[in-house]
Amino acid sequence: MAVIDHDAELARAGANVRGWMGGIFFFVRRYPLGAIGAVLMAIFLATAVFADQISAFDPFTTNARISLAPPGGEHVLGADFMGRDVFARIVYGARISLAVGVGATAMGCIIGVMIGLMSGFFGGWFDLIVQRLMDIMQSLPLLVMALVMAASLGPSLTNTIIAIAIPLVPNVARIIRSNTLSLREMPFVEAARAIGMSETRIAIVHVLPNTLAPLIVLATAQLGSAILVESALAFLGLGVPEPHPSWGRMLSESAAEYVRTAPWLVIFPGVAISAVVFGTNLFGDAIRDILDPRQRL
Repeated sequence: MAVIDHDAELARAGANVRGWMGGIFFFVRRYPLGAIGAVLMAIFLATAVFADQISAFDPFTTNARISLAPPGGEHVLGADFMGRDVFARIVYGARISLAVGVGATAMGCIIGVMIGLMSGFFGGWFDLIVQRLMDIMQSLPLLVMALVMAASLGPSLTNTIIAIAIPLVPNVARIIRSNTLSLREMPFVEAARAIGMSETRIAIVHVLPNTLAPLIVLATAQLGSAILVESALAFLGLGVPEPHPSWGRMLSESAAEYVRTAPWLVIFPGVAISAVVFGTNLFGDAIRDILDPRQRL
């Protein structure tokens, strides 16, 4: 019967903890702006996940008696023109931004990886046709393309995710294709061909894993872009419809009429959008420096 050395297990567990803590301290010292971005993203994620516990008010409940109530007292960030708690709507709006941002980024990356991998690995007429389609899609800015898609599909959570995901595909496909073009000529790919491995298996097993580093960097950057575009679509009335709270819609409802009489209705949603996008960009830059050896020279 095997004897468990509890002292050794505790020593290994302590070493793992020290290793994680050391990695965190190194990241904070080497990339302080990236650490700030990571903290902002962590706050954003925690707000979205624990919105029920953070806010004491229902974001949908209206109360005419507290219409346009200034910040303070029970309503920390004030109330809007319908008497809804602004803090509650910002907290629950984080869920919409998280769902749209993560959903659109994941969908765009999955489709882009599939297209870029096949285009770069197999080449030929398929690569030619795909790249011309990518050129057409990239001829329009991200926001304009998302506006066209959202107007065609209609306002809903699913349609907003699709409308933002499709314009993200060309950037992902381009980067994956460029990495695939260099990887398919590497010796390990030639060795896999020499032992009779199929082209599809080589692409999935050997080439795809080596494209993940630039994909992680791109996905982090596109998350912030997706959140910003969702806010822009909601501001224009093409995003997630009422009664779901959305930061962009909160700005749209208040910017023109209440910016002078109740500026908190504009300031707080704007700060939320800016902080999240700023945090994702800072964290994405740090991840790029970590994963790209050329940035560490």
